[in-house]
Amino acid sequence: MSSIHLENESSLPRPPADRLLTLLKTRGAQTASDLGKALGTTGENARQQLAKLATDALVEAETVSRGVGRPTQFWRLTDKGQARFPDSHAELTVSLLRSVRELLGADALDRLIGARETEMRTAYQAAMVDAQGLETRIAALTEIRSREGYMAEWQRSEDGWLLIENHCPICAAASICQGFCRAELAIFRDTLGPDCSVEREEHILHGARRCAYRIRPST
Repeated sequence: MSSIHLENESSLPRPPADRLLTLLKTRGAQTASDLGKALGTTGENARQQLAKLATDALVEAETVSRGVGRPTQFWRLTDKGQARFPDSHAELTVSLLRSVRELLGADALDRLIGARETEMRTAYQAAMVDAQGLETRIAALTEIRSREGYMAEWQRSEDGWLLIENHCPICAAASICQGFCRAELAIFRDTLGPDCSVEREEHILHGARRCAYRIRPST
């Protein structure tokens, strides 16, 4: 299959396989049922298409337990599937950050990151204003991050919870300036509140497959 182009969703109809890949790219990890609804078909039909894509190593499935009810199977793109979507914006972002640092100095770059951090913190706290209880806040934060493309999930652990992000849409920017990663960790801590600790245990920029955050209730 050739690379998928997103510039005109209203042009000629695309094959279901291409539409599935686009949905996974734009919405993050999804269940077969949700994908079937988005395609106007059944979850079983979507699952059959996903199985074919998995044979080509373009997608993969993971069974996730989110605390209540039966585990859910989520489908997501593999690295091979991600490569089907050329990312010219990553190169542009890196170039802009380098220009800011070289032309305006490191302080200007720090102010840029600080402004982004303030904006994100405000938006997160507003979105979670009705979330009562630590686990509810973790679930709400996970949902926010998933909508932003991080393919996030959470699970209980023996000493608390684990927040997992299977994708990093700002990886190119963070590779140039890890202040973005430090800011996100600070936002998590502020958003989840003083009744817990948050530590990053796995980091994509350090070679891990994912970013993972250990959340423990305060003693």
